[in-house]
Amino acid sequence: MASGTYNNRKKPKAELPYFEWEGINKNGVKIRGEVQALNANMLRATLRRKGIKPRWVRAKRKPLFGAGGKITPADIAHFARQLTTMMRSGVPLVQALELISGGLENPAMQIMVKKIKKDIEAGSDFAAALNNQPKYFDDLFVNLVAAGEQAGTMEDMLDKVATYKEKTERMKAKVKKAMMYPIMVLIMAVVVSAIMLIFVIPQFESVFSGFGAELPAFTQMLIDLSNWLQSSWWKPLIALMVIGFSFNQAKQRSAKFRYFIDTAVLKIPVMGVIVDKSAVARFSRTLSTMFAAGVPLVEAMDAVAGSTGNLVYHKATMQIKEDTSKGVQLNEAMLTTQQFPTMVVQMTKIGEESGRLEEMLGRVADYFEEQVDDLVDSLSKQMEPLIMAVLGVIVGGLVVGMYLPIFKLGAVVG
Repeated sequence: MASGTYNNRKKPKAELPYFEWEGINKNGVKIRGEVQALNANMLRATLRRKGIKPRWVRAKRKPLFGAGGKITPADIAHFARQLTTMMRSGVPLVQALELISGGLENPAMQIMVKKIKKDIEAGSDFAAALNNQPKYFDDLFVNLVAAGEQAGTMEDMLDKVATYKEKTERMKAKVKKAMMYPIMVLIMAVVVSAIMLIFVIPQFESVFSGFGAELPAFTQMLIDLSNWLQSSWWKPLIALMVIGFSFNQAKQRSAKFRYFIDTAVLKIPVMGVIVDKSAVARFSRTLSTMFAAGVPLVEAMDAVAGSTGNLVYHKATMQIKEDTSKGVQLNEAMLTTQQFPTMVVQMTKIGEESGRLEEMLGRVADYFEEQVDDLVDSLSKQMEPLIMAVLGVIVGGLVVGMYLPIFKLGAVVG
């Protein structure tokens, strides 16, 4: 990596347990606190040295679900934006971290920010303190901060990383929203069908039994399916669980299977276009931001590949890395993969020739992010009538199946 960048990530250190305490200070005022300590006796001794007479000390109880909250990428984006705002207002770094940690509702996030503050107070620079939290701060974040510290432009770099995090998280949320619509249609269809087959059709069956006539084939099929579900409802449930578990395991264990799935997703109408454009937007946004940190092109490609969110683009990016390491221009390497739109390749070429590659890639990212927004909004509007149509066909089919014997009986009587 370039000077000031961080490549070797440290393993998280073993954490000291947290203790809650209550005591009386020198003025006779009751005070409480929460702190990390080796054990309760060591904490009592520390409090006495500070002139505090401890009344009780106890280990902090862990929440029933999890270890005090989960830190999400959205939390990190919000942290970066808060820190940017405070430092641009002239608040010193340590004080800004203290203010941020005091206002956080997520306990895990609060603990993590306090650790960063503690490392800085111990003499570490900000980038190194972030590098001590590799689970939450990736190379891109750390490298931008390191570049900002060296150039004296910390606020600008924090603003870039905050903008990057916000835009990428917004993009991920948009894609997830788009993917949820087809899933929602399927779930609603299955739920409505199950309710009709288990609770409604049996009522008709008792009526049909008094007809003493042979039922239409479609009606009989629905009744047989209803009877099977009532007696063996657990079988399809277990089958779905097994399929879901097997699919998840296959994705985790087989790179070829993941690549096959990611390739198939890109070919789905509308959905594939959204995933494709979002991958191009992430590629462009991440590479633009890495250039802002002063990271060389070849070394930046690993982070760029991981940000695309699709193995097809991951493979293409690693191919670009290999080609550019041999002296090939970026735009030519992108063209060789046959994965990037012509407009993206042309903008990249213009950026390389004019020396404004970071700016051009940023514009490409903005353009494709807007396209994804429009496509998701359009998909939402298109899916509403589709959901109604699917449910109408399912419910209508079940209703027609149940009324066929009545129609047949009416025709015979007529």
